[in-house]
This record gives sequence, C-alpha cells and structure tokens, in this order.
Amino acid sequence: MDFFELNTNVFRMINDLGKQYDYLNPSAIFIAEYMVFLLALAVIVIWFTRNEQSRMMVVCGMITFVIAEMMGKMAGRLHSNNQPFAELANVNQLIEKAVDNSFPSDHTILFFSFCVSFWLFKRGWWLFWIMLAFLVGISRIWVGVHFPADVLAGAILSTISGLVVYLIVPKISLIHKLLGGYERYEEMVLSPLTKSKEKNQRICKRKQGCYNTKISI
Repeated sequence: MDFFELNTNVFRMINDLGKQYDYLNPSAIFIAEYMVFLLALAVIVIWFTRNEQSRMMVVCGMITFVIAEMMGKMAGRLHSNNQPFAELANVNQLIEKAVDNSFPSDHTILFFSFCVSFWLFKRGWWLFWIMLAFLVGISRIWVGVHFPADVLAGAILSTISGLVVYLIVPKISLIHKLLGGYERYEEMVLSPLTKSKEKNQRICKRKQGCYNTKISI
C-alpha cells in the first residue's frame, strides 16, 4: 500500500463516519468552522488576566503560529494536493471551501500552535488542549476539506515549532522588555479608568451611608 492509498483510505474511514452518524455532523461542522472564534476568545481572556506567565504563553503561541505557518508555506511548495472533495468522488462535504492547495492544514497549524504552547506552560491542562487540537484536526477530515496527511503535517510543524519557541523565547530579554513596555502603557491607559471607578464607588458608599442615616432618624 503506497502513501497516497493509505492517505485516501484513512480519509474515507473518517469522512464516511459522517454518513453513518449524521447526527454528529452539526458538532463536526461547529468544531471545524467556528471553534476558531472560541480559541480567539480564550486567547483574549488569558491575555487580560494580566498575569506575566499567561501573557508569555500567548506570545509564544503567536510566535509558534507564525513560524509554523511559514514552514507550512514552504512545505506546500514541496508537495501540494487539492481538498479531498476536489480529488475524490462521493466525499461527504459538509462545508463550503475554495479549491486550492490544502497541504498542510492551516486550521490544524493554528490550533496546535496555541494548544501546544498552552500545554507546555500549563501542564495540568495538557489533556484538554491536546484533545481540542486533535478534535479540530479530525473535524477537518470529517467535513471533507482535508486529507489526514494535511492535518498530520500541520500538527507536526506546530508541535516542533512550539517546543523550540518554548525553550528559547521566554529566555530572550527583549521579549520581557517589550512585555514590560506594553504593561506600562496598559497601566497608563487603564489607570484613569480605575481611579474613576474607585471614585464612583466612594461616592456611592457615601450616598448609601447618608441614606441609611436618614432612615435611622
């Protein structure tokens, strides 16, 4: 069995599950198409916890994605294939997708870049992040827009990039200086808002105190 045949057989095995268990298709579509928005929301929430390690984790995730995506573009020049629905018959295509080079999977690169970085920084959550990235990769095959090799290549590139970034980037003093500069700017912007909020709270407390005094009289 050659590589193309193996790649096609594994694709059929996963993609045909959507025909057998069609009640799972809405979940697969949601994960394949819209989970990226939940990832973006998670990144924003983690960033604004204003925790230094969490922000370094997000920075490493972004750098990992950029590096892995660049490597993916180079890999795409060495090998290319269209989406399964454009190359095979009777594909269970569940979402619309323009026909282009689908190797490697950009969605997989994105999710593995952040999920591997989050796993390395937050070891207690490793299963959650890896399962999330794995589900996104599988869902792209399930909905018919990627071959298993597209997903596997994206996962490998992101994992290698994530490990290298994790070992190097947190040790770079320039990154810490840039984060420190951003945090000072953020504090400068948020400080007037914080003071205004505290002032309003003090005014409310004084009014509440006066109101209680009048009631007691």
